[in-house]
Amino acid sequence: MKSHRPALVPAVAMLAGLLAAAAHADGPQIVDATAARDGSAWRIAVTLRHPDTGWDHYADGWEVLGPDGSRLGFRELFHPHVNEQPFTRALGGIDIPDGTAEVTIRARCNVDGWGEAMHVLHLTD
Repeated sequence: MKSHRPALVPAVAMLAGLLAAAAHADGPQIVDATAARDGSAWRIAVTLRHPDTGWDHYADGWEVLGPDGSRLGFRELFHPHVNEQPFTRALGGIDIPDGTAEVTIRARCNVDGWGEAMHVLHLTD
C-alpha cells in the first residue's frame, strides 16, 4: 500500500510560505507625518498603522533619513499598540542640515524588520 503522506509535505511548506508572505505584507504603514521647527532642531510626528497582536508582533520603531540615506533620528516604540490604531508618536531634537528640502521616514516591526514603504516628508520653515 502506497502512502500519500509525502505529498502533504510540499503542500504544508507552500502554505507556510504563503502565510509568511502575508504576514510580511502587513508591515507597518506610515499614515501621516508632520515636521515643525523647534529652535535649531526639528520635531517630527509620525502616525503608524500596524496589525499589532501583542508583544509577539508589533511596530517597534521608525527612523528619519536624510537625502543621502544617513539616519537623522530614530524613535523606538517600546510596547504594542493593539487597541490604538493608527497611533502617533513624535521625536524632537532632530538635527536636519540647513537647506534640506525633504526627509524620508520608514517604519519597522519586531518580526518583519524595516518596511519597504518609504514616506517622503517635505520640510517647510
